[in-house]
Amino acid sequence: MIGISFNGNWNVGKGGNFSDTALRMQPPKEVTLPHDAMIEKERLKPVERDIAGAFVGYFSEGEYDYKKTFFVPDGYREKRVTIEFEGVYANAMVYINGDFAGQHPFGYSNFYVKADRFLKYGEENEIKVVAMNYKDSRWYSGAGIYRNTKLIVGNLVHVALDGVKVSTPDINKERTVVTAQTIVENEGLHTRTVTVQTEIVDSAGNVVANDIAPMTLFAGESATLRQRVYVKQPKLWSVDYPHLYVCKTRILSANEWLDEETTTFGIRSLALDPEQGLCINGEAVKLRGACIHHDNGVLGAATFERAEERRVEILKQAGFNALRSSHHPMSKALLDACDRLGMLVMDESFDVWSSTKAAHDYALHFPVWWEKDIQAMVDKDYNHPSVIMYSIGNEIPESGRSVGSVWGRNLADKVRSLDSTRFVTNSINFILATIEEFLKMKMSQTNKSVENSGINTLMNFYREAMAEVNESEMATEKTAESFAYVDIAGYNYAEARYLSDKERFPNRVIVGSETFPAKIDTNWKLVKENGHIIGDFTWTGWDYLGEAGIGRVTYDPNERTVLGSYPWLTAWCGDIDITGHRRPVSYYREIVFGLRKEPYIAVQRPEHYGKQPVPTKWSWSDTVSSWTWNGYEGKHVKVEVYADAEVVELLVNGKSVGKAAAGEEHRYKAEFETIYEAGEIVAVAYAKGEEIGRMTLASATGPIQLNVEADRNQITASDNDLSFVMISLVDEKGNLYNTADRKVTVHVEGAGKLQGFGSADPKSEENYFDTERTTFDGKVLAVIRPMKPGTITVKVSAEGCDRKTVEIEAID
Repeated sequence: MIGISFNGNWNVGKGGNFSDTALRMQPPKEVTLPHDAMIEKERLKPVERDIAGAFVGYFSEGEYDYKKTFFVPDGYREKRVTIEFEGVYANAMVYINGDFAGQHPFGYSNFYVKADRFLKYGEENEIKVVAMNYKDSRWYSGAGIYRNTKLIVGNLVHVALDGVKVSTPDINKERTVVTAQTIVENEGLHTRTVTVQTEIVDSAGNVVANDIAPMTLFAGESATLRQRVYVKQPKLWSVDYPHLYVCKTRILSANEWLDEETTTFGIRSLALDPEQGLCINGEAVKLRGACIHHDNGVLGAATFERAEERRVEILKQAGFNALRSSHHPMSKALLDACDRLGMLVMDESFDVWSSTKAAHDYALHFPVWWEKDIQAMVDKDYNHPSVIMYSIGNEIPESGRSVGSVWGRNLADKVRSLDSTRFVTNSINFILATIEEFLKMKMSQTNKSVENSGINTLMNFYREAMAEVNESEMATEKTAESFAYVDIAGYNYAEARYLSDKERFPNRVIVGSETFPAKIDTNWKLVKENGHIIGDFTWTGWDYLGEAGIGRVTYDPNERTVLGSYPWLTAWCGDIDITGHRRPVSYYREIVFGLRKEPYIAVQRPEHYGKQPVPTKWSWSDTVSSWTWNGYEGKHVKVEVYADAEVVELLVNGKSVGKAAAGEEHRYKAEFETIYEAGEIVAVAYAKGEEIGRMTLASATGPIQLNVEADRNQITASDNDLSFVMISLVDEKGNLYNTADRKVTVHVEGAGKLQGFGSADPKSEENYFDTERTTFDGKVLAVIRPMKPGTITVKVSAEGCDRKTVEIEAID
């Protein structure tokens, strides 16, 4: 079946048949999908503390109508027409020519609407999609048709949607068995005998295996053909060498072409045991993991293919080799990027089962819809070699209840019935699994404002009690049944159990499915030294909108909540900020992983010198990698140096500040106090008295200049490509002016438009779609989207700086 982009020429407006008439009279806006309607709304400044608002970054929720007219040729009468939605957030209702055509409550899984019965042939048709989000998420969700859409047209005899599944059950160096399972549908009125031709093509375009088989299909029925072919000297897919193959499936009848499907896959094997841990292609692999939410920062939740690819590129450069989608099924674009670039995936299904965490969340639909959404996730993932495990849930309260855990058994069984080639996990938080008992234990000393603030605040506030409950026999007993139903036990914030559970459960394989960023050194030591612990997934790899301020550092000793009040916007707990810039913790993690030999310098913001920081459990130190602190000359400053070295020496303008121990025994960190003076700061790492690496930072001096860099100056003129333009305030040598923030204006001319524009400021009150934004720590990001082939000219200006221009070519 042929899939055509259905992203263009939509109109979006305020939805709701009974909503305010004045609002509904506002003219709709023309958009090209993917589109996030929520990011364009005004944030709501609460009159008092608002935890629910902090969850979603203080954005307002609502209902949206998306409409589009499209011409249906008369020739489609003898075809089958289906519309695919990769993701609509949320509670989607679809109407074609005014008639109800389908619905899909879950906002994160793809779904199909068969359109034939509603179409008018040879004329224009109208489709309307209603999307609603109302207090249904614990973080920023976005809203509307935020992922791709396709118009899929096929003959009456065709390969079924998601109808080709490729597996590699038998692999050795000489050859591998490739099994292609193809579902063919006959929606005609007569029995048909067709030929199914399957070819396996390598990355160079060579056909390396093929098979042809006849197949008889009765009218109105579907049938499955399983073909085994043999690929000689296969190139295996791995993180370091992500070799891919293509399976081409053709349906022929008397030499008439009826359908063709192209499926990308990889050849790789998976094995698991508590001694070797996770093995890929026979080699043990430790998961250097990052949890990630689904939004793309200044783009909101809109899922552009290039944005997903760039995110994987940066995360891999930062040392990660695995991603956990938190807490939703990944987009197709992100999975494609993980396949191409070599990134392992834990794809997660749900954040809730039958118990709600937000007033109107998916739990209201889960009992009826869970099987369809599991099917959609597995159908999407099956051919992706990057996917190594499915998570059936995140921090599900039912996981600690005997009756509730049956849901876990049903989910695991459903996944295995659809895909027996991968592992199943459940990301369990022992505190949430024992929440009733936990609250009873602490009721006498509970601050009610804390108790009502959510699980994250409880975990942050009752740190000692959390450790006590995590290691208790009560937690062991209450979660034992849920863990028994899965292949890998997902531990959220329960590293204290890693070693003791090896004795309790000698057959249990554990993954740190969610962990505190500041504990990566001790956690990674446990991962390295124990076969039954296969990896660590930090919360979080990439900063995200919502759960505002969960990773912030405050200096108020009376602060009792983990979430930030308005105007806090982002979580501020990511190794990488929302613009794609690596924060100091990212380099620290890279050193802990053993992937960086040079030391790394991070400077605590001098305006807070002498104050006692109050971090949350998700915080890193309040540092910036810079030696430009205008206005703080002659004042005290603290410097952190991260290094896998015995000793680190710090020099300021050639004078030694001192030496300090670093390395694993000192948590890879040395701290120094000095007086700030402009110039140069150098960290030198030593082992056995010999220098093994150094890092230098120089102060920015002289006139402030704009540095404008596009990540790509040539892009495709498609609705899913982008160019990311990083704008920095620098001196003539390129040193960053992180203390000279100012307004920057971007003007785009020609064949493109400004799709998103913003900084990493975690509590900015500016939006992401105006043409003027303020830099944060000297940087701001503009995202350019092509609208047609041609030249896109991006003009950048700022007060006190010469204007800069960059050109981007959009090609067919």
